[in-house]
Amino acid sequence: MPDKPDFDLATVHKYFSATCFNKTWEYMDNPNRTKEDDAAMLQTAMVSLWHWTQREDATPQNFSIGCWQISRVYCLLEQPDNARTYADSALKFAEGQPPFYIAYAYEALARAEMVAGNKAKMQEYLEKAYAFAGQIEDEEDKQVVLGDLGNIK
Repeated sequence: MPDKPDFDLATVHKYFSATCFNKTWEYMDNPNRTKEDDAAMLQTAMVSLWHWTQREDATPQNFSIGCWQISRVYCLLEQPDNARTYADSALKFAEGQPPFYIAYAYEALARAEMVAGNKAKMQEYLEKAYAFAGQIEDEEDKQVVLGDLGNIK
């Protein structure tokens, strides 16, 4: 068994859960991603979620967001089966959470079905996402969700 590290693991997990999440967004927002960037985008998303699972302060909301991000990455990589798997997990973690998180879980499911070319299922999930988006009280949060839903066609 390795010796105890000379750094605080809680601090490491806090740092990498957030830093890798934000780095993933940088890759996601880059329209000129290379294959190497695509690989790094997936890796940073996975690492972020793993570090969240190691945090004592993590909540189902954190896990839902992490799974949602990985689902979105898989959509960008055109891997709908993997996207669907993580979208399903996002929905499970969103159960009992505020409507914002449930709406985004359904957004992830709709986007995965869009990538898969399954219009009927995509529409079913979109309707659920819009229903939960309508329950979001914070207007700014609602507009963010609606903006992302509007990109699914």
